[in-house]
Amino acid sequence: MKKILVTGGGGYIGSHTLVDLIENGFEVISIDNFSRSYESSFDGVEKITGKKVKNYNIDLCDLEAVKSVFQENKDIEGIIHFAAYKSVPESVEKPIFYYKNNMDSLFNILECCKEFKVSNFVFSSSCSVYGNPDSLPVTEATPLKKAECAYAATKQMGEVVLEDTASSLQLNSIALRYFNPVGAHDTALIGEQGIDRPNNLLPIVTQTAAGIIDKMSVWGSDYDTRDGSCIRDYIHVMDIANAHTKALQYLLSENESPNFQILNLGSGNGVSVIEIIESFEKISGIKLNYELGPRRAGDVIAVYADNSKAKSVLNWDLKHNTDSMLKTAWAWQKTLLNK
Repeated sequence: MKKILVTGGGGYIGSHTLVDLIENGFEVISIDNFSRSYESSFDGVEKITGKKVKNYNIDLCDLEAVKSVFQENKDIEGIIHFAAYKSVPESVEKPIFYYKNNMDSLFNILECCKEFKVSNFVFSSSCSVYGNPDSLPVTEATPLKKAECAYAATKQMGEVVLEDTASSLQLNSIALRYFNPVGAHDTALIGEQGIDRPNNLLPIVTQTAAGIIDKMSVWGSDYDTRDGSCIRDYIHVMDIANAHTKALQYLLSENESPNFQILNLGSGNGVSVIEIIESFEKISGIKLNYELGPRRAGDVIAVYADNSKAKSVLNWDLKHNTDSMLKTAWAWQKTLLNK
């Protein structure tokens, strides 16, 4: 079995990707210091797969600590780099904090790729790199606008770093620009959970339904969209996870691919915040307590993907629809209530 290092393996997308990698025959190890994740995620992964994942509780900004992981695991053949801070509002308030953490961790991982001759790298990028695009859907060739927040800027910078260093590092890399991952594993053993009050829409919706949040706000109701609220492209987390597995399989196949590629991961459909709320109410039978609030700094008005390149290059396709996203997110929230 080929050994894969997943940074941020205890996180939301990281834990689901561990499951998908294991189910596709990979051996996995993780680096996660639980600054923005939970150790219990690994318990869920073990219950689903029957495999205990070894995690190294270190800070990726500590180069010597990162090197020690590679020295202990000299047979690493690929890396999926998730670990980063990702809150849009927090990154607006603390930009230097975001630049330092997200960029230093990437630099350290790439230093280790060079020293330990790891040549396959999948980078967790984001649709936030597009800013407010001039036309929709966005393709990989859509010109990038100025980042709306420091988080988005670190993803733009990360892609530039990978493209500029791929040849000199002899690195084959893919940046996956994913849109809005939602939902949870069908078993409801792993899902999205935040350290503090969530910033992402679906956890806010499910926590409001569960009574944890008294009232949720729709940030902005006067945008130039069909109902005034922001439009996003929501995609099930297991579809995102599977794309990472397929990206690694593609890189490991030794095809004549470019050193650096960018692929959009989205459903291809734009759904508004209010439409998500109404769909959730229909599926759960629960009326949500929400109010229309002011616009939030750093938010893009509307963005959704053209995903045809990822489908073609990776032979990847979606297995989940909006109903599945909402149902599994709600099932996961009920699991959290019972913990």
